[in-house]
Amino acid sequence: MRVAFVLGTTSGGTGRHVRMLAEGLTRRGHQVLVAGPRSVEEQFAYGETGARFVEVAVADRPRPVADVRAVLALRRVTRDADVVHAHGLRAGALAALGGWGRRRPLVVTLHNALTAGGLVGFVYGVLERIVARRADRVLVVSPDLGDRMTALGARDVRAAVVPAPPLRPAKRTPREVADELGAGERPILLTVARLAQQKGLETLLDVAAGPWEEAPADGEGRTGRGRPLFVVAGEGPLRGELERRIATEGLPVTLLGNRDDVPDLLGAATAVVTATRWEGQPLSIREALMAGKPVIATAVGGIPEIVGDAGILVPYGDVRALREAVRTFLEEPGTAERLSAAAVRRGQEMPDGDEATENVLVVYETVRMPRDD
Repeated sequence: MRVAFVLGTTSGGTGRHVRMLAEGLTRRGHQVLVAGPRSVEEQFAYGETGARFVEVAVADRPRPVADVRAVLALRRVTRDADVVHAHGLRAGALAALGGWGRRRPLVVTLHNALTAGGLVGFVYGVLERIVARRADRVLVVSPDLGDRMTALGARDVRAAVVPAPPLRPAKRTPREVADELGAGERPILLTVARLAQQKGLETLLDVAAGPWEEAPADGEGRTGRGRPLFVVAGEGPLRGELERRIATEGLPVTLLGNRDDVPDLLGAATAVVTATRWEGQPLSIREALMAGKPVIATAVGGIPEIVGDAGILVPYGDVRALREAVRTFLEEPGTAERLSAAAVRRGQEMPDGDEATENVLVVYETVRMPRDD
C-alpha cells in the first residue's frame, strides 16, 4: 500500500506519532511518503524510517497565499497514494482541499482541540467543517473531539490509538535526583509541561501556595514529609512570569527547564500532577503510568480515559479540589499505595506501536473499500 502522511508544524507528540506509524508501515513493506514543513524532518528524521520525505510548507496558522501553494503541492506529491492520512486540523483541511476525501480515501487524526477565538477561531471552525464533510474517517484523541466532529457531520468518527514509546530506564537513583532537587524527605510532585497558557500552570502555583503544614526537621536538619515540592520540567513563554511569582511568594516550586532525564525525574516523583486546560493523550501522563506513578490531574479531554483508576481527577481550574486531591493522596492512609498499584496496571495496558500500526492498516483497508454514497 502507498500511504501519504501530511502534517504541519509540530515539536511534540504529533510528530512522534507519525514517525512511529512510518516505522511500523515501512517495516511491513508499505511505501510511505511524509509531506510537511522542513522543520519536522529536521526534528523527527522521517527519512531514517525508510519513508520518503517531501517538503510542503503547511503553515502553523491560516495564511491564504501559502495555503493555496500548500494545497497545490499536496495535490502533486500525493497523486499516486492509495490513502492520505493527515494529522491535525489544518493538514486535514488542506489535504481535503487538494482533492482527497469521498472518492479518494482521506483519514484525518485530530490531536488537539480548537481553542482560538476571534478571526482565527472562525477560520478554524471553517476548517473543522471541511474535515468533517470530506474525511472518510476521523480519528480523535479524546471523546469531546469526537462529539464535536460528529455534530459537524463527520460520517465516521473513531478513537485514535496513540501509544507511548517505551520508557527509557533511569540513569540515577531516586535518592540522587531528590538530593539534586534539594527535596530532602519531602514528597516530589512532578509536572512535565510546556510553560504555556494551555497547561494551567497558574492553577498549579495556586495549589503550591498551600497552606501546607511543615513537618519538623530531624536532628540532621533534613525536612520531613510535610510541604511537598512541586517540580516542573519544561520550557516556554511563561517562564519569566512564573519565576517572578515563585520568587515573590516563596512558593515551593522549582522550574527545571527542558530536561532529557524525565525517566530519572519520574523515578524520584511521588506522583505526577497536571492542571492543564485541555489535553488529548499526553505523553507525560502515559509515561507516568508506565513508570508506575499515580496521576493527579484535571478531568479534561482524553485524560480520564488514560488515567482510569490510577489517579485522582478534578475539574479544570478548581484550585481547592486540586489541592485537596494532593492532600488526600499524600495523607490518607493507603491511598498512595492503592493508586500506585493501579498505575502499574494501567501502564502495562498502554498500547504499543504495533497495535497502533495494525489499527491504522485496518482503517486504511476500510476506507479503500468501494462505497455506494
